[in-house]
Amino acid sequence: MDARNTTQPARTVSRETIGLALGTLGVVIFGGTLPATRVALATLSPWFVTNGRAAMASLAAAALLLVLRKRLPRDDAPALFLAGLLLVFGFPIFSSIAMQTVPASHGGVVLGVLPLTTSIFATLIGGERPSSLFWACGVAGAALVVTFAISDSGMQLSSGDLFLFLAALSASLGYVVSGKLSRRMPGWEVICWSLILTAPISITGALLSWHPEFASASSEQTSAFFYLCFGSMFLGFFAWNVGLGMGGIARVSQVQLLQTFVTLAISAFLLGEHVGARTLIFALAVIAIVALGRRARVTR
Repeated sequence: MDARNTTQPARTVSRETIGLALGTLGVVIFGGTLPATRVALATLSPWFVTNGRAAMASLAAAALLLVLRKRLPRDDAPALFLAGLLLVFGFPIFSSIAMQTVPASHGGVVLGVLPLTTSIFATLIGGERPSSLFWACGVAGAALVVTFAISDSGMQLSSGDLFLFLAALSASLGYVVSGKLSRRMPGWEVICWSLILTAPISITGALLSWHPEFASASSEQTSAFFYLCFGSMFLGFFAWNVGLGMGGIARVSQVQLLQTFVTLAISAFLLGEHVGARTLIFALAVIAIVALGRRARVTR
């Protein structure tokens, strides 16, 4: 028998599937951001956490770019700087302020609105066209998140919820800007150059917001801060930006609702926060909507 007749054709993994896998890896890393922020804030101020994590990450970015002898893409510098302002400063400061007044588990569910806001910006400036089913799932998921936020705060939105929504807007717009850039340059370069271009702001801000008492931070608080520096602010974006560029911004952004479960698990394990049945029900409902939205059509 001719061996050629029995050989099975090799299955190739689609570009979209790889993008979704990388996006999921980034989401897992991002899932520890709110709990780590809450731990770090026990000693450090929101302003130092925001600027300090960016300053440390920018040093790592500079070292990597120097080793690989990369040159700044000058034509993309304005977009890279904008992505930096939104992701390096916008999301961190708003979420840090929120973590002073609401539990990390609560914030994890509220940030479930991210896929919808990211899809909106992807449509407005990213050149993507989600189907009606996709939009229906996004709106339903966002409605669940808002309902949870209101009911979990005594039937009214707290100041922490408002800062979380501002954090979501900053992150989602930043994701779209960096996702568009990742279509024509490596995703890791996008976050590295964004950190470098905003480094004068972050380093100056870190020095101005430093207080001597911060040196008394415990090992847990110091570890949480370094996780924010090199996990949330650096490595997580390597996978996330590449995933957005390969799989499409609107579609890959939907996996970010999985971040809710990661945040809930870490909050319960690391902070001892109680995750009740109602929180889990809301989280499961949102995830079910994401699964449905995953099947919806998105054209680019």
